Amino acid sequence: MKKLRVLELTGSPYAMGYAHGLAYRDDIRRYTLERVALAGSPGWTGGLGMEQAGVLALAEACVAEHERYAPDLMEEVRGTADATGLRVAELVITNGFTDFVDAVYAQARQRVVTSQAADDCTAFLVPDNRTADGHGFFGQTWDMHDDSTEFVILLRGRPDTGPGYLAFSITGCLGMIGMNDAGIAIGINNLLGGDGQVGVTWPFVVRKALQQTEIEAALACITEAKLAGAHNYLLFDATGRGYNVEAMSSHCEVTALNGEAIVHTNHCLFPQTIQRSRPRTAASQAASAARLTEAQAFLSDGPVSADDLMELTRRSPVCVRSAPPLHIESCGAALMRPATGDFWAVWGPPADGEYERFRL
Repeated sequence: MKKLRVLELTGSPYAMGYAHGLAYRDDIRRYTLERVALAGSPGWTGGLGMEQAGVLALAEACVAEHERYAPDLMEEVRGTADATGLRVAELVITNGFTDFVDAVYAQARQRVVTSQAADDCTAFLVPDNRTADGHGFFGQTWDMHDDSTEFVILLRGRPDTGPGYLAFSITGCLGMIGMNDAGIAIGINNLLGGDGQVGVTWPFVVRKALQQTEIEAALACITEAKLAGAHNYLLFDATGRGYNVEAMSSHCEVTALNGEAIVHTNHCLFPQTIQRSRPRTAASQAASAARLTEAQAFLSDGPVSADDLMELTRRSPVCVRSAPPLHIESCGAALMRPATGDFWAVWGPPADGEYERFRL
């Protein structure tokens, strides 16, 4: 079994970022240079593309918005930049690539269907009353190009101030899916936003939410942010409260968790967010819809346990297998139970590995 790499980070934001950069310098440099090169490509942006000079200028403009939104997290990024020899703007692209390309798309004069949209993630909130032991769950797969799988890590953060946390991530990224020791869990699905702007990218939103001790404050980290691009966010806490947020740059659609599970994949479900989306290919839309249907059907029958939910992430089509032309796969998955502080994660396609259990 391939055991998930765990990076322990402690201290000030800069110290945590510097330690991250030092530990995975070569991986971060390799992945970042690839992401920067792809950020202006027509296949990702759905337009005619953008030259690298324009990509970096746009990223520099976004740096200022990130500084306003979360200056302490930008200090963490600055530490990683110093340890790796990369620019802060380059790391902003690495962290929030799928949001950043929404901002690139918004500047395009000619727009077409995005051919290389990644069908990123099947996620679910399961309320307390739908579980075998009375404690609810948040879980999801993380799907991306199969060459991203090698960069998956788990971050265990113990900052000088604020809650400690566990975050499923990749090298060079602040965190993508996580839970803190105040009992707040957060995760994401990628959406294709047509209203991108110079703004804040999603890993900064995830980590800022993990700095909170109340779920309403975590929700405000999403709904009050000037977002660069579109993501669906899912929040869940130790008391059983939860929210799903289809967050476009110019509109958020918030759904509170009630007595039934919430499932989300990669297409918008509400009129106000659908009209702000950029078009998907028919195959991409069909893949997202198939995963949504499978997960909803699975969660509609009887109380579920952690083992059941791990099994859901292993089922087809929820567990995505790499195939041409996009070569998207489930690079890993995470399952969290905030009421007990349990965090399970697997590196690589869940059907091929075993979940490891971690505790906060």
